[in-house]
Amino acid sequence: MRGSGRAHAIHDRPEEIPIRQIAALPYRTNREDATAPVSILLVTSRESRRWVLPKGNMIDGLQPHAAAAHEAEEEAGVQGAACPTPLGSYRYRKKRKNGASLNVDVDVFPFSVTDLLDEWEEQDQRQRQWFSLEEAAQLVDEPELAELIRRFRASDSDRRIAKSGFGLGLQKSSPKFAVFQWVQALLPKQGNFFELFEAHALTLLSGSNALARLLGGGPGMRDHIQELTEREHEADLITREVLQTVRRTFLTPFDRSAITSLIGSMDDAIDEMQKTAGAIDLYELTEFKQEMKDMAAIIVDCARITVEALPLLRHVNRNAGRLHELTERLVIMEGHADEIHARGLKAVYKEHGETSPLRFIVERELFTHLERVVDRFEDVANEIDGLVIDHA
Repeated sequence: MRGSGRAHAIHDRPEEIPIRQIAALPYRTNREDATAPVSILLVTSRESRRWVLPKGNMIDGLQPHAAAAHEAEEEAGVQGAACPTPLGSYRYRKKRKNGASLNVDVDVFPFSVTDLLDEWEEQDQRQRQWFSLEEAAQLVDEPELAELIRRFRASDSDRRIAKSGFGLGLQKSSPKFAVFQWVQALLPKQGNFFELFEAHALTLLSGSNALARLLGGGPGMRDHIQELTEREHEADLITREVLQTVRRTFLTPFDRSAITSLIGSMDDAIDEMQKTAGAIDLYELTEFKQEMKDMAAIIVDCARITVEALPLLRHVNRNAGRLHELTERLVIMEGHADEIHARGLKAVYKEHGETSPLRFIVERELFTHLERVVDRFEDVANEIDGLVIDHA
């Protein structure tokens, strides 16, 4: 029997919908190595002193990822690029002063740390400390958050597999494989394709960080433009080496066309980054729309994912599931970037379309380059998916 109207109204009260908060996942890599461990910055809560992510309520007038960046600076004293696409969410219970314990859903945004501040607003109320992924996952109380942290980067076992080289070592017991090994010993080496892929991915990561810093403006813009030019040149050298290695290597780990398509998509991404920097230099721009900064933050996370994915190609079969997770996130972020691009372009047109057409054209060009960078990362995702389909 249906309850009374009063009871039904109480059940549908909007207060019973879980409260939503945002959190930043501040991270950094310790060295320029595709298999380098990622460190996560945690802070202590003010009352219980347990380890948590910088988090808080939504802030009027700020997008969720921007609010997460605000919390990261206020609680942890870090600045950087907050990706507008959340990594996932987790739930915890928040104790109210009136004794109630209510569900809170927290959206987590990857936050690439570029600056660690010496002084910040809550430095006397909290501690901050860098931890490995596994350490951070063990320290937080929420199981869903712990899993998000663990899956933020390939596990240690995945990295060991990645570093072991392309090999069918698990098949050594097969007599057919023994014959294959004997034949392989007579053939030219497979080439250093995996090392070259990973080296190129690192230029993408370094270039994306330089791009994000460049769009932040400030006195160091000239240096960031120069770094992007240098990174693009390094990427060209790596791409050229890949193409030469394809021509002189008899036995390749993947189909030759797949190898050239993958490195080509990666190279196109950093080319567009450099073109963005070139346009900024040409037009002498010093201020940038928030949507441009948001797209740059998406590019940083795309590069981070690419750096993780490339070593996993050394053992496609075992890493197929994780590779699919990573490429799926790249595709999701490309769709989000399209939305940001459309919103930013509309805002620029409203601001400059009639009063300053030249300014509109210039800013539209920047948006176009940024959109193309993200599109090229989607191409990278498609190439990796193709390899998984063919070889897993």
